[in-house]
Amino acid sequence: MKLASLSRSLLRTATVMAFALTATACATNPGDSGAADAAYQVSDPLEIPNRFVFAANEAADVLVIRPAAEIYVGVVPDPVRDAVHNFIDNLMAPLYIANNLLQGNVEGASNATGRFLTNTILGVGGIADVATQAGIPQAPEDFGQTLAVWGIGDGPYLVLPLLGPSNLRDTAGYAVDTVGDPVRIWAYANDHKGAYMTRGIVSAVDRRSEVLKEVDDLRRNSLDFYATVRSLYQQQRRAAIANNKAGTTPDFPDFTTPPKP
Repeated sequence: MKLASLSRSLLRTATVMAFALTATACATNPGDSGAADAAYQVSDPLEIPNRFVFAANEAADVLVIRPAAEIYVGVVPDPVRDAVHNFIDNLMAPLYIANNLLQGNVEGASNATGRFLTNTILGVGGIADVATQAGIPQAPEDFGQTLAVWGIGDGPYLVLPLLGPSNLRDTAGYAVDTVGDPVRIWAYANDHKGAYMTRGIVSAVDRRSEVLKEVDDLRRNSLDFYATVRSLYQQQRRAAIANNKAGTTPDFPDFTTPPKP
């Protein structure tokens, strides 16, 4: 279960990195996170241990995760990677539906349900993203966002071992989403833990493969990569939450599905 949880969490890290591409591109100096930090103050009382964990995570990415993503891109054709990405995203739809409902977002739940049914039935189990072609927007939501909509504050910033950037609220939300994941429930109930772990690993490699250049550019241009990622994580989460609380944050694009290199 630890391996599967680790792999799934890398999706969130990849999303933050994808957000970083546009956020830094819009800045005067993409390596300077000072302006962003001023606009998005982050409570980081554990900065020293957080930086230590961040460095360990960076080593894991450089030595293992990034090379695996490069091999994936080099070996697997684009259409197959697209199909894998679509299929994995479709498996997350029940969580999107549930969290939209918990937030009282009927429209979001309707969109998520429509996408799930359309892609599952017409998209051959989600391999083809027919819903997007039909104009049904994505409505991805996690329990961390749900807690925020319920009025729970961020709490201190945390960098979790191998799990990447987070905060106290989002860590709790991630735990709930993991426990409530229908694929995990099915896998453990039917003794198919291997399938669950495989889903997690493939998901992590897939998302990491989509931001290879973006992460490299961010690392190269950041004067303080830790501070940049911390600020960008805060912005990405606030933008995601603003989906249900209009006007609380600037209007950032949706980076749930990162751009391809």
